[in-house]
Amino acid sequence: MEMLNIFIKSIFIDNMVFAYFLGMCSYLAVSKTVKTSAGLGLAVIFVMVITVPVNYYLENFVLKAGALTWLGPQFADVDLSFLSFILFIAIIAAMVQLVEMIVEKFAPALYSQLGIFLPLIAVNCAILGASLFMQEREYTNIGEATSFAVGSGIGWFLAIVGLAAIREKIKYSNVPPPLRGLGITFIVTGLMGIAFMTFMGINL
Repeated sequence: MEMLNIFIKSIFIDNMVFAYFLGMCSYLAVSKTVKTSAGLGLAVIFVMVITVPVNYYLENFVLKAGALTWLGPQFADVDLSFLSFILFIAIIAAMVQLVEMIVEKFAPALYSQLGIFLPLIAVNCAILGASLFMQEREYTNIGEATSFAVGSGIGWFLAIVGLAAIREKIKYSNVPPPLRGLGITFIVTGLMGIAFMTFMGINL
């Protein structure tokens, strides 16, 4: 039940885009068509689902104070938490490289459409943010961490695909010239954020 609670909250209430404004660079740049947005969204889900559980084990069995006691009692006082950022980013970069190779091999058209924003997943703050939130919230088991990762990835996917669908429709609308492009996109993003705030009333 707790895993379902974490999953639902991470999609709708603690949405990476609308609650924390993380991953906005690729969110705004790639959300011009639904196809490319869906491709990037799926890549983000894949990277999150792999990196958050791996970083969970890294945090609990290597980095935090006393995590190395499994090596022996003499390691009980070792605290490697100062290495969290660099090791989390290293794991994320490795997974993004794997995703990039897979997409280039099996979907070259999507690879060319995503361009520089596919490798930029490695510095997408939503990806690193998921691992840091996992660390901060101190989930009790790998199941909770994985539920959070899946939910956060799906939440980011829904946000970018939803915005892309709206932007495709806006192309045929009479938008005032000063607001065309990113201007109307920021307004729509704000309205979507307000819409997602209605989910805060859910009592889980």
